[in-house]
Amino acid sequence: MTPAEAPRWLAVRVDHAANRAAVVAALFDAGSQGVQEDGSALVTHFPPFTDASVIESLVAAADPVARVTTSDAPQIDWSEWRASVRAHRLGILTVAPPWLADEADPMTVSIEPAMAFGTGEHATTRGVVRLMQRLEAMPAIVADLGAGSAVLAICAARLGAHKVIAIELDRDAIGNAERNVAANGVADSVHIIEGDAAVLLPLLAPVGLVLANIISSVLVGMLAVIHDSLEPRGSAILSGILKEEKPRMLSEIDPSQWQVVSEDEEDEWWSVLIERRQ
Repeated sequence: MTPAEAPRWLAVRVDHAANRAAVVAALFDAGSQGVQEDGSALVTHFPPFTDASVIESLVAAADPVARVTTSDAPQIDWSEWRASVRAHRLGILTVAPPWLADEADPMTVSIEPAMAFGTGEHATTRGVVRLMQRLEAMPAIVADLGAGSAVLAICAARLGAHKVIAIELDRDAIGNAERNVAANGVADSVHIIEGDAAVLLPLLAPVGLVLANIISSVLVGMLAVIHDSLEPRGSAILSGILKEEKPRMLSEIDPSQWQVVSEDEEDEWWSVLIERRQ
């Protein structure tokens, strides 16, 4: 079978969602391996032969006003795509695919590109890695919410965290995360857990740092859980936020509970390091 004859993935776009968190949950229930924001829209992909009508029904049940558009995803030239993936120098860390990683460098994080989100190719991932290095010291215990490939969890371990709990809801991402953890030699300190971060994070409390590279609508709903799961003066790094969403996010970060410590911007994305007040 030639590349042109290969079955196409299904591209899904959801516009005009009134309940974005419910729509995201519906997309994951339908089998999505990752959801991203494109302005006000939510976009994702499903494997070949996925029944689009099932996705449309689940989204409609979650949010009757949301509008779902589906189409065949364009074919990917994997050799061209592989050539486009590069190493990223982020402070003292380098995030790179295995074929570009310097295995002799202890500050290199090798990530196998897969469907799991987080290879260093996205600005939101890079923003979190840069902000981690602005902490006065890396806390002993870190929780990574929506861990994807576990790139952020591995970076936290490289920066000195003794124990990192990487929580991922998508079962299909777990294998990729576990392989990346093993390949980087941090299996003693990085632990992958499958499940809902909102449920699991309080069970892990108190932690010193929470990493949350998740779409902004979900972050807003998680702020209270993150706050209550941190130790006093613990920190959180929030990413997945468009620059145009920054004012709303700042309005949700209650100054009586949080102090904004540092910010990072790249392209259209904004990330923020916040510290719990007492």
